[in-house]
Amino acid sequence: MVLQSLKNCLWLSCILRTPKACFWSTASGGLIIQSVSNDVYQNLAVEDWIHDHMDLEKQQVLFLWRNSPAVVIGRHQNPWQECNLRLLRQKDIKLARRRSGGGTVYHDLGNINLTFFTTRKKYERMENLKLVVKALKALRPQLDVHVTDRYDILLDRKYKISGTAAKLGRTSAYHHCTLLCNADKFVLSSVLKSPYRGLKSNATPSVPASVKNLFEEDPSLTSEMLLDAIAKEYAVQHQIDHHITLINPADETLLPGISSKTKELQTWEWVYGKTPKFSVSTCLNMAYKDSVFDVKVNMDVKHGRIEVCNIDLPEQWLPPGLYSELVKSLTGSKFCPNETTTLVTTLLRVCPQDNELHSRWSLLCENMIRLM
Repeated sequence: MVLQSLKNCLWLSCILRTPKACFWSTASGGLIIQSVSNDVYQNLAVEDWIHDHMDLEKQQVLFLWRNSPAVVIGRHQNPWQECNLRLLRQKDIKLARRRSGGGTVYHDLGNINLTFFTTRKKYERMENLKLVVKALKALRPQLDVHVTDRYDILLDRKYKISGTAAKLGRTSAYHHCTLLCNADKFVLSSVLKSPYRGLKSNATPSVPASVKNLFEEDPSLTSEMLLDAIAKEYAVQHQIDHHITLINPADETLLPGISSKTKELQTWEWVYGKTPKFSVSTCLNMAYKDSVFDVKVNMDVKHGRIEVCNIDLPEQWLPPGLYSELVKSLTGSKFCPNETTTLVTTLLRVCPQDNELHSRWSLLCENMIRLM
């Protein structure tokens, strides 16, 4: 409650934010809620919880949330194809897979996220986006913003400031979109650029676009102003009270079972293991002493695990037995640098005590790990 009261003091404007312990059953017609958490897994779990538990025939819901730095991929996407995983690890940026389709997006605290929940019959993403545009226009009439046929919001007819994704259940549905306010565009462009080569996949690819922050157009704007303007327009259109209810996504008394949903979204099996089957066919250009040579690598990866592995090494580069053990160990293992590092370290312990052999082995393993 102390945290929620502090949030109220900081964010209070034209719309009253009120923390309530039991609001699901008391509100009628519509509900506007905002997460006090900046954790991407917790906030995605709230989406799942509302979709699975709320009676959207009685209550439509607008969920407002922001995340600390994270890359979020669509349900049917390939993270190796969509982003720079090494850079994510270096910068300690989280990777999450959402349950909706669509493309990859970078989140940080300069990015607002909006989720519109309805019954499947009432689902209408174009109307939701028009609502956002109307709110922006009410706040700053001079803004040139409009919705495209692809369900993006463009600024100045050129720059993408919002992308869309959706989940359609049997009876319930949600549409979520982003709004670029003051995101770090340098980090955004860096992490959403995949360095991986020779990867073939039927996963849904993202469509690159030129982006711009709203704050670049009007530095007087703030994220809180934008959130409040959107919430106000939502309240007007749904004829409900202008209240934003703050929720804690870790509160099991308010959201029974939310912890298990959050944990599932963090697992390797969900984030990486749900990747559609893909193949890697590449050539490692390796330099050793005074020579440079190529090593061809072909792998099939299913559920995030190496199903088939072939490494075409120069003759006599490694003893046949050691090479066979390497291929055998990689087959069935996760396509993951941490797991591969553990495997090759274990194999190195049984390698003959030969400095030349150890150097060659280390070079090969370093290059294999970089593939992942």
